[in-house]
Amino acid sequence: MTVTVVVGNPKPASRTLTAAGLVARGLRPDAEPAVIDLVELGPALLGWGDPNVAEAVRAVADSELVVFASPTFKATYTGLLKLFLEQFDGGTGLASVVAVPVMLGAGPAHALAPDLLLKPVLVELGATTPVPGLYLSDKTFAEDGVIDAYAHRWGPVVRALSRSTESVNHV
Repeated sequence: MTVTVVVGNPKPASRTLTAAGLVARGLRPDAEPAVIDLVELGPALLGWGDPNVAEAVRAVADSELVVFASPTFKATYTGLLKLFLEQFDGGTGLASVVAVPVMLGAGPAHALAPDLLLKPVLVELGATTPVPGLYLSDKTFAEDGVIDAYAHRWGPVVRALSRSTESVNHV
């Protein structure tokens, strides 16, 4: 079981990274997630063929569960995450990946952003997105219980699908 967290926050070691790790561990407590903090790839995301970006793309495409996380900037996910997602082939780049969109924001105004903005891109790239996106308060996510409630409700679905994806990938 490979679980990966992709963080599209332009600040390294951000609250977004912390939240995404908590979501991943909540959904798959049996697997320690690998972390791709996109800010570490920096300007390499602006072009094609960078070996570090290619390695990150390969790691995500080979994962069974990926939590894609971004802060909410201008009502949507960050350009940093968009640059990374542009590296995947349309329709097949995330085939066999169970993806969970997660976004953080300061208030509830953009609570539907994970489902309305990030989830369609992941589906377009071929990911399976069986559970609702998760929007978190960037100030209270660590103690408000939302991640635990989400993991309790949707963890069994994610675990069942990522296991079935795993068997399909290894036939």
